[in-house]
Amino acid sequence: MSTGTGRGTGAGRGTGAGTAAIGSRRPTTWRNWAGTVASRPAREATPASVDELVAAIRGAREDGLRVKPVGTGHSFTAAAATDGLLVRPDLLTGIRNIDRAAGTVTVEAGTPLKRLNAALAREGLSLTNMGDIMEQTVSGAVSTGTHGTGRDSASIAAQITALELVTADGRVLTCSKDEHPDVFAAARVGLGALGVISAITFSVEPIFFLMAREEPMTFDQVTGEFDRLVTENEHFEFYWFPHTGNCNTKRNNRSVGPAAPPNAISAFVDDELLSNGLFQVANSLGRALPATIPTIAKLSSKALSARTYTDIPYKVFTSPRRVRFVEMEYAVPRAALVETLRELKSMIERSPLRVSFPVEVRTAPADDITLSTASGRDSAYIAVHLYKGTPMRRYFSAAEEIFTAHEGRPHWGKLHTRDAAYLAKAYPRFGEFTALRDRLDPDRLFANPYLRRVLGD
Repeated sequence: MSTGTGRGTGAGRGTGAGTAAIGSRRPTTWRNWAGTVASRPAREATPASVDELVAAIRGAREDGLRVKPVGTGHSFTAAAATDGLLVRPDLLTGIRNIDRAAGTVTVEAGTPLKRLNAALAREGLSLTNMGDIMEQTVSGAVSTGTHGTGRDSASIAAQITALELVTADGRVLTCSKDEHPDVFAAARVGLGALGVISAITFSVEPIFFLMAREEPMTFDQVTGEFDRLVTENEHFEFYWFPHTGNCNTKRNNRSVGPAAPPNAISAFVDDELLSNGLFQVANSLGRALPATIPTIAKLSSKALSARTYTDIPYKVFTSPRRVRFVEMEYAVPRAALVETLRELKSMIERSPLRVSFPVEVRTAPADDITLSTASGRDSAYIAVHLYKGTPMRRYFSAAEEIFTAHEGRPHWGKLHTRDAAYLAKAYPRFGEFTALRDRLDPDRLFANPYLRRVLGD
């Protein structure tokens, strides 16, 4: 059922230059985490309730301003950029409700995944799967299709059972598989094009243990055994180090416990010193002296030793990422992964490119979300990265040419050059999404240049 909840007073509406929206503040230049996007909105709002969010959106509409919500800026694209009203969800945080009988938790849209994971753990609960970082807000993560890796369990958005959306006309729309199912199918990965998410209900389960097994393998061994490794493990991923034949693999599987996390010294050496501290130094050196990169890659690929540990899910799935980078990631049909990755490796070896960051490979089962990168097909993800400040056009363009030749779908929050014409062919339900957008936001209140490129206008 949709309910109008615009109960704010007139003071809550931005009506011209003299009146500020509820929770508004002086606009500043907004930049994303990677420094790839900057925009200066005309107005900012930090609503503390759904009513205040509705008032801010209605006020912006009256004043002819576009509206975009922004999370923590971990998207590499300009999906959240606006010159209109920038909505910051900093005060829309926390858990609204836990329904243990239904196995669900309802959380405010601005809640960081880090806080959600910690709060769920205190309640003896957990998400089934998650990505490898947890700095994003829940709404930002799901809107761009953030995912981890899983044989059976899919993206964070695929774990949603209901969500609350404030639409362009100021309605608060609650949707699920039973209530506004067409909106539910699309808004779980909605790109901010259908409205502003105010709350999300996730499916959760009693907390469990995961045993992580990390070990080096050769590129030929991993690609030769890829299907078996995916089939035999609940969560399998690996990193290949360009300019080498070396990979680092990670298998996460459920365990009866008990918890046996890495000891403090081992965790510091692997997760902070090697993966962040020395990796930062190595990338800075490689950016200054590209000829050193192949040697650095060989050393880096052998630095992390095999280890096995057991802990609760978010402490196994996620890890700190302190080295700033830029990223492109494409989902290809899982059956095409090995061929695609071998072509990428061959391209790098034939070229003068010097790539200091490893290539990340993950998988996801097919889901039923309209614009999910795994919509309707089992998928494998290939992510290419470069250290922040490194020229990226040549590498990313060559990689993208390979990915698109294999029916690749770009991650919505990571760098790519695809447009609506390409994406309409890549997604069988693309027209379903754009038709819904026409109905919910005919005046394009939530539009920006990125959405015009990827969805058309």
